[in-house]
Amino acid sequence: KTTAGGWSSLSLKPVPTGWIPSLFQTMVPTGYTKLQEERGLAMADLGPKPDGNGYRPDPPHLEVRRHSDRVARTSVSLSDGGDVRYSETEPMLPEGTVSGEEGDAEEKEEEESQRPPTRNMPKESPLAMALQIVVPFLLAGFGTVSAGMVLDIVQHWDAFKYITEIFILVPALLGLKGNLEMTLASRLSTAVNVGKMDSPIEKWNLIIGNLALKQVQATVVGFLAAVAAVVLGWIPEGKFQMSHAVLLCSASVATAFIASMLQGFIMVGVIVGSKKTGINPDNVATPIAASFGDLITLAILAWISQGLYNCLDSHPYVSSLVCAFFLSLTPVWMVISSKHPASRTLLYSGWEPVITAMVISSIGGLILDKTVSDPNLAGIVVYTPVINGIGGNLVAIQSSRISTHLHFHSAPGEVPEEAKGCYYPCRTFYGTGANHRSAQVLLLLVLPGHLIFLYTIHLMKSGHTTLTPIFMTVYLAAALLQVFLLLCIADWMVYSMWRSGKDPDSFSIPYLTALGDLLGTALLALSFQFLWYIGDQDSDVGD
Repeated sequence: KTTAGGWSSLSLKPVPTGWIPSLFQTMVPTGYTKLQEERGLAMADLGPKPDGNGYRPDPPHLEVRRHSDRVARTSVSLSDGGDVRYSETEPMLPEGTVSGEEGDAEEKEEEESQRPPTRNMPKESPLAMALQIVVPFLLAGFGTVSAGMVLDIVQHWDAFKYITEIFILVPALLGLKGNLEMTLASRLSTAVNVGKMDSPIEKWNLIIGNLALKQVQATVVGFLAAVAAVVLGWIPEGKFQMSHAVLLCSASVATAFIASMLQGFIMVGVIVGSKKTGINPDNVATPIAASFGDLITLAILAWISQGLYNCLDSHPYVSSLVCAFFLSLTPVWMVISSKHPASRTLLYSGWEPVITAMVISSIGGLILDKTVSDPNLAGIVVYTPVINGIGGNLVAIQSSRISTHLHFHSAPGEVPEEAKGCYYPCRTFYGTGANHRSAQVLLLLVLPGHLIFLYTIHLMKSGHTTLTPIFMTVYLAAALLQVFLLLCIADWMVYSMWRSGKDPDSFSIPYLTALGDLLGTALLALSFQFLWYIGDQDSDVGD
């Protein structure tokens, strides 16, 4: 059919709006829609006249070229729905201009003129950004508070008292949300923003391949985390019990597998829902990935560990069977993940960051294990998931945003001008780049966010420490320092990985969340040690 503006039935389909928010229309680049309309009207006037039925025929050579182009871009036309570089020039050029060199020059000129609008990301005001971030940030924060309260309770269970190496597992397993869930969220967020999930077939292939890959990684990392916990627990004490080692492996593998599957389903729902509601998934996906992650993982770990511990004497073979069952499923997930090219690549090359991050988190777990065993520092348990989770959530948002910006504006191996040269911290917060405002917003969320979470813990009568002014000052200083360091490290790390040809969506977040666990646990332990030395020795609240 032919519209009032002169569009033909075989001409360009309307450019899909994709994820442009209906709630935040101010994010749409100024003049973009008007530019598209003017270009369409101008080109339509040059085409052949319609017949009596309103049909506008295309020249024969355009039909041939249209058919060949359609075949050539079959694999990308659906997944790259937001890119109009390939589609506006062919069917709308007049017949007389496409001949030899003149036609080629005209096509190149038209293609160059259309390229900038398709590569620009919509602008976000600081207010719109903060509104999108604050709700999932608070939701994730309350999830970490709940996890801290659960950990404060289960530390008195028999399994945790007599097999203290479980505490070494806690940061490593909770860190899986950074290694796997947040990495998945970042990859899918970038896929949504660059138009890779506009096709239903491509979308579900991408989702199923990544979920299967995540199950493989969760099983392997859970097993390696248990091995690291056994080794780190054996080295200082010099004692080793095979039954305890098998229990740790079974609990870790089962927890990682079940928690990863549940959180993966939640994550896919969040990404697809964000795309349909017009919210930038970079702002909401990674915090929501962590909102239930800590609580789900810790509850599953405590339940499975206590259940296996109860069977240790009467049915000692149960732990071995549980571990063997989940490990035997690994080849199945490997076959499924190898069906999709993107997940097949990560199946072979994506192990370095998740395993390295697991080792870093395990070192934080060793610090937690030694701190919990000191009765003078008993109050640290309830705050550990909070400070670690909040720091990881905030730095994951920044890493995902920088990665999306690089995918839009830079080729792999090339970085923007503002990221070249030696790194300095002021560049993260006051540079000329596109993400310094988001770094400011994220840093400003630290103090009010932690105050809300501290008072929530206080009102729930949890923890072993009274909220004295000196305690709050020391705690908030540690939290602020942690996020400041993480944002600086993220700014340097993401650009460095992009420069070396690695995808930051898959490589940066595991390192950053693991460093968040290590920095958070270490700074919190130092804070409690400092409070003890200066005389703030209240540890009887909540017993």
